[in-house]
Parts: sequence; C-alpha cells; structure tokens
Amino acid sequence: MEMPHRLAGENGFRFTQKLIFKSTSDPVESSLSFDIPTPKDSCSTPLSNGTLYSNANSPSDSCVKPLCNARSESKSPYSTGIKYVSSEEEALECGWGAFTPSCLQFCNTPKGVLFFLCAASFLQGMTVNGFINTVITSIERRFDLRSYESGLIASSYDIAACVCLTFVSYFGGNGHKPRWLGWGVFIMGIGSLVFALPHFTTSQYEVHFSEETGMCSSNQSVRCSGTVSSLSNYRFVFMLGQFLHGIGATPLYTLGVTYLDENVKSNYSPVYIAIFYTAAILGPAAGYLVGGLFLNIYTEIDRRIDLTPDNTLWVGAWWIGFLGAGAASLLTAIPILGYPHRLPGSQRYVVMRVSEAHQLKDGSHKTASDPDFGKTVKDLPRSALMLLKNPTFIFLCLAGATEATLIAGMSTFGPKFLESQFSLSASEAATLFGYLVVPAGGGGTFLGGFIVNKFKLRCSGIIKFCLLCTLSSLLAIFIFFVDCPNMPMAGVTQMYDRSVLPEGRLNLSAPCNTECDCLRETYSPVCGRDGIMYYSPCHAGCKRILTNQNNGKKVYHECSCIVESHPMAPGSATAGKCASSCEKRTLLLLFVFVVIICTFLSSIPALTATLRCVSDRQRSFALGIQWIVVRTLGGIPGPIAFGSMIDKSCLLWQKQCGEQGSCYVYQNFAMSRYTLVAGLIYKVIGTFFFLLAWLLYKPPPPESLPGSSDASENGNCDLKEIECPLQSQENL
Repeated sequence: MEMPHRLAGENGFRFTQKLIFKSTSDPVESSLSFDIPTPKDSCSTPLSNGTLYSNANSPSDSCVKPLCNARSESKSPYSTGIKYVSSEEEALECGWGAFTPSCLQFCNTPKGVLFFLCAASFLQGMTVNGFINTVITSIERRFDLRSYESGLIASSYDIAACVCLTFVSYFGGNGHKPRWLGWGVFIMGIGSLVFALPHFTTSQYEVHFSEETGMCSSNQSVRCSGTVSSLSNYRFVFMLGQFLHGIGATPLYTLGVTYLDENVKSNYSPVYIAIFYTAAILGPAAGYLVGGLFLNIYTEIDRRIDLTPDNTLWVGAWWIGFLGAGAASLLTAIPILGYPHRLPGSQRYVVMRVSEAHQLKDGSHKTASDPDFGKTVKDLPRSALMLLKNPTFIFLCLAGATEATLIAGMSTFGPKFLESQFSLSASEAATLFGYLVVPAGGGGTFLGGFIVNKFKLRCSGIIKFCLLCTLSSLLAIFIFFVDCPNMPMAGVTQMYDRSVLPEGRLNLSAPCNTECDCLRETYSPVCGRDGIMYYSPCHAGCKRILTNQNNGKKVYHECSCIVESHPMAPGSATAGKCASSCEKRTLLLLFVFVVIICTFLSSIPALTATLRCVSDRQRSFALGIQWIVVRTLGGIPGPIAFGSMIDKSCLLWQKQCGEQGSCYVYQNFAMSRYTLVAGLIYKVIGTFFFLLAWLLYKPPPPESLPGSSDASENGNCDLKEIECPLQSQENL
C-alpha cells in the first residue's frame, strides 16, 4: 500500500513521500494513521526550509534515533521501506538542451561546479584587479588620459555592479542560477574584448626620444598643449568594457556562492566557498605577473624601437592580456551554462539542513518559508524589509564594509607604501607586495573556511571567530608606528651642501647646476656615488652617459654636484633610486603579513555567517544587498579615503605645465602615521560591528536544534531512493 504525502521545501523543491508496506498481515493495522503522532513520540524540528517534520520516520528525525543506518534490534513484523521520489521528473543532467552526453555527467558534481566557478573567479580577479591596475599607467600615456579619467574607468566596474546587484541577486536567486552565472561570465568575456578594442582602431604609437634628454646643457624644452587629444575620447570605450566587466561579475559572487552552498553538505560549504574565493585572490596576483611581462613588450609588437621599458615614454603591450582573458571567459561560460538548476542528490542537503536564521521579534522571518515567496517583483520590498529588520545581517554588512575599505585601500596603496618605505622601484614594490598578498590573502581565506568546517562552528561561534580575527589584526596594525627613514635627496630632504632644508620648502637649484638650465618637469631620479639621490641627471650636473655592459644600467659621469673621495674629479651616478638599508624592514614586513592574514582570515567565516543568519530563500538576495553595502561604503570610497590621507604626506609633487600632478616623494614618517590612523579607525569600527552582530543574534530556540545537524547529512541516506526499516511498531 502506498500513502503519498506531498512536501514543499523552502527552496521550491517538491517531492512525494511514499510509505510502501512490504508485509501487511492485518488489514486493520495497515490502516494506522500517520498524521497525529502520540505525545510520547512527537519531536518536531524546524528545518531551514521552514517545514516541521514529526518523528514518524521523517528524514530529519535526528532528535530521536539514527536514520537509515540503524536497524532495530527487535524486528517488527511491520518493517517497511520508505522511498522519497521527486514528484516532478526533473532533468538534472549536465548538457545543453537535449544534448546531454553521458561523458559529461562526471562533471555534474559539486567538485565539477567548483572547478569552473574557480576558473571564472580567477579570470575575473586577473582581469579587473590585475590587468587593469597594471596597465592603467600605460593607457594614460597611450591615450592622453588624465588621472581622474582613469579613475572613472576603474570606478565603472563598481558602478555597474551596484546597479545590477539588486536585480540579479533577487531574480537570479529564484531562477536558474547556472544560466545566470554562465551568461554573466560570457558578458565579462565580451567586456575584456571591448577593453582591448582601442588598440586596433587607433593609429600606431609614435614616439621621438633622445638619450640626451634630461642631461645638463641638453637645451630641452617642454611643449604644453592647450587642446585635449582626440585619443582621450577612447575613455568611453574603456568605461564600456569595465561596465560589462561589472555586469558579468555580478552573479559570480552572489549566485555562485549560494549555488555552491545549496549543493554541498552544510559543514563542507565553508571549504568550497573558501576555495572559490582563494581562486579569486590568486587571480590578481597572476594578473600583476602576466601583465608585467606583457608590458615589457612594445605595444606595436611588429616594430623595433630603441626605447627601453625604463623610459617614461615606453608603452607596453597592455592589450594582449585582455584578449587572452576575454577568450578564456567565453570558453569558461560554455560548461557553466550546461549545469542543471540543482545538482543530482543535492535535495537531501536542502531538506535536512537545520535553520540558524535570526529570529525576528514579529515572526516575519517565517514568511520566507512560503515556496512561492520571492518569485514576483511585489515580494521584493517585503524581502528587503525582512533583511533590514535583521540586526545581525545589518551589522555583518557594515563590518564587511569596514574590512573592504581596508582591503581596497591597502591593495591600491600597499605597493606605494613599500616603494616609499624601502626606496624600491614601482615594479619591485608590486612584486614584493604580491609575495605578501598571495600567501597571506589566499592562505587566510582558505584557512578561515577550513576552521569553520573543522570545528563545525554555528552562526554565533562564527561571529565570535570573526571578532577574534579583527581584534588580532587591530593589535598587529600598531606596527605602523615603525617607519624607515627617507633616503637623503638633494633639494628635497636636505640642501645640496647637506645642511638642513626648511620643512615644506624645496630648493632644486644650486651653484653646481645653475648653468644646466634644468627643467622641473623632467623627473628621473639618480643615485650618486656619495649616497645621495638627485632629482634628475641634470640636477646632479651630469654631462655624459654610458651604459654598464654587465647589468644594462645607465651610468652618468662628470656630475658636478656629486662629491667623491677625490674632490678634484667630478662624480658619477646610477639611474634609479638609492637602495635602502632600513634595519626595520623584516619586522615591518612580518607584521604587515599578520595584518593581511588576519583580515582575510575572517572573510569566509563572515560570509558563512551571513548565509546562515538569513532564511534559505533570501540567501542570494542577502548577498546582493551585502555586496551593495560593501561596495558603496567600502570598495568605492576606500581608495579615495586612503589616497587623500597618504597625499598629506607628500614632499614633492609633479609639476606639468603649471598644473599639479602625482606625488613623486613621500615623507615616510608621516605616511606611516597616516596609515596607522586610517587602519585603527576602520579596525575599531569593524570590531564594534562584529560585537553588535554577535550580541544581537537571536538563534532558533534550543529545543528546535538537534544535537547534531550533520547526523542526516553525513549518513548514507538519499532522498532519491532510500529504504529504511521503521524503528518499531509504536513509531507507526
């Protein structure tokens, strides 16, 4: 005899419970009612889908006895088997339409989805956070762009993401997630190809250069143009490319996270998400590395030129990386589009998951249990209001915004900080910063998810762990009390005769270079044999240049301002900055590493807490709202706030045709203190927000949480087709 019982989960999964009696000797006993359990046996557990299941052999009955792997010692003559069969014959094969070859089904697993989503997040990070930051200077030079115009190009990504997040997270969360993800990656690939388009639609890059530029008595003059080049109009093409990047990446970190979370066991979810985000962090590192290699190739790859990458007029092949990333994104989108809306066997994880959603005082959180909730636009305001009434979710969003401010600020100005403190070149500073971020950021991200999984932390414990990580990084950030002294620079940090220079006053002229007619616009630092840096070879009084055959570096001779051991002979200088011998370098790098790893250590746990403190049907929408808060309050203003603070420590500004440009030299002491102040402010605020999120979190009642929510998930049960003997006759 079969007794169908229809169940509807919160995620819209409908299935039929058929009780199949294999031996029924008494027709009277076979007609027992299952609808009203006895008080002795009743034990109801609210699951994450909002459905109450009694102990009448429910698949979630982990609060009475083991499920399927436990056999009753005294077998009842009424032993039965329970089969859970999908009421809708869903097609869960991997493929495209009717084309679902069996050879593709080995990818139709959580690990297969994770692989392709990691590839997509890697490409997104490499393109947006790697290539863009690496080539922005070359693009400015090639297309005559100003700094604020390149800033608009960079901001177009965040603007597009903020515009699309609400729509994508709300409707995509209730739709076919792999299709949203696949088309998003496809659009991201189109954006990369559009970004590279200006290289193929403009004339070839022409440059005229003489090795005597910047030398004493070179009679060089700077031509100032009062008109704006027509090439600057290509900024709109770059903005369009970035806008498409932002649209395409929007589903990746909202729907991609929830798709992984829905299709794996709840205790494995943090590990899967951590691997996903680790790939996103490794992407920018690869972007810096590969982008830097491409910039060593001249932009017109079919031409030979005497310029070297060290020259300020050099433009590298900035466009190659975008072509490769665009093609790879288009290829990655194809397999993602072939995945079903849920993976085979994932239904049991959704049904058996115990809810940890914050309990609202008015009980409105139960509204999300309705399978039809969130499928129309009219439910959007109600869904947003439910999230706004969730204090734990709100403070987790604000804490994420403060952490995002620090991450965005440090990722933008971290290389500049190392460049100034240790007197490095821009490429050396970027490489050193990459060595810090890859192990600290990637390792911290993965370790955070691993710790949540290892100790099986619940929502409250996860928030406390985030609080501990934030406190640890708050203590480590005091390392910015330490700084390295500036390398002496003639006319900037001291006078040419090595006397003290009045603070805030520059004096680049001296009797030794008055006849050279040096230009302020030509900044090309050199390191004299006397250990002092000079603004340019001209300001050092150098009249002759040779190239060192061993290392290829330029060496300037007959420098009248450089005094060596023999006063009668003019000195020499080497192109580039003087090397720093700061004794505090190792200590500073060590604690910067600690700050980075503690900051990233809380990223996956905070994301996991966000997913758990809201109901299942609101997870995608909650992540969308969180990303909007993080971007508008953290990601976008973060670099602006850090940049304005660091600019206060500038000693030497660029002067080009009477206009102020970028900063050439920073005062290390002031830069370190401003970084300390900014870090302390945001870390203290973040700690306060995590503390409030923990204190205001209201978990479900203790009696509704079984001793181990993993009992059913880690067992051998499968909702597709399970046979379990009934525990005893009285349970019937």
